[in-house]
Amino acid sequence: MTKYRDDNREYDINIRLDRFDRKSKSDIENLTIINNDGSEIKLKQIASISESESPSRLERYNRISSVTISSMVVGRPSGDVGDDVMATIEGLDLPDSIQIKYAGDMENQEEGFGDLGIVMIISLILVYLLMVLLYNSYTHPFVIILSIPLAIIGVFFTLGLTMTPLGIITMLGILILIGLVSRNGILVVDFINQQLEQGVAIKEALLEATSRRFRPILLTTISTVVGMIPIAIAHEAGAEWKNGLGWVLIGGLICSMFLSLVIIPLVYYLFYRLRERFNKSKNRF
Repeated sequence: MTKYRDDNREYDINIRLDRFDRKSKSDIENLTIINNDGSEIKLKQIASISESESPSRLERYNRISSVTISSMVVGRPSGDVGDDVMATIEGLDLPDSIQIKYAGDMENQEEGFGDLGIVMIISLILVYLLMVLLYNSYTHPFVIILSIPLAIIGVFFTLGLTMTPLGIITMLGILILIGLVSRNGILVVDFINQQLEQGVAIKEALLEATSRRFRPILLTTISTVVGMIPIAIAHEAGAEWKNGLGWVLIGGLICSMFLSLVIIPLVYYLFYRLRERFNKSKNRF
């Protein structure tokens, strides 16, 4: 390829026919080439000329030729559209040499879910270890941690009821719930421990804790739920990404409020009886 040099810069020299001489296929076929003997040969004598489509630009990904297909998603969650695209591509009979890589929202969601999953596991471990230090016990924090799965039940029920997709923002809402719903279990377990220290029987302590802690748990839950309602039902521009956060907190808190007052005392009673049996068997030996 010929280049034009200007001081320290080089420019490629591209030669092409005038627009009048490159209007049709026959113009290309009649191009004249001079061979080594000086004879004129038309291009159609040594080559086959055909019309075809080609990409407007050449793209590469990791030094491999690639084609990028993109679109805008309107009216449906990008995750649902991505699932449909993946199902359609899997049904195609593509050669083994073609590789499919999903980018954009699908790639961001996959990475985001993985990172948030790790963060949720770490947060659960930290919350458990912190309560172990506060209660000086391994069983009481475990009973409190059970309030988190109870909230997850309400989360998925509310998301399904409101037809809200599970996304990054809703996952952040679940992460926030870990701290909010643990409060309900702490209130119940702490009151049970106080009653037992005063010599109250285990069953009476459980019933007293449920009745005495129902009101503060109810009031704090209602105040939080009322504050989340404007976020959950907002319809202004850009509000759809916040609606999921509001519904997650509302469903998780309401479900945790009712189930915590039933499941947590029951699990506490089971652990209490198991610990008594273990102590009796230990004293026999």
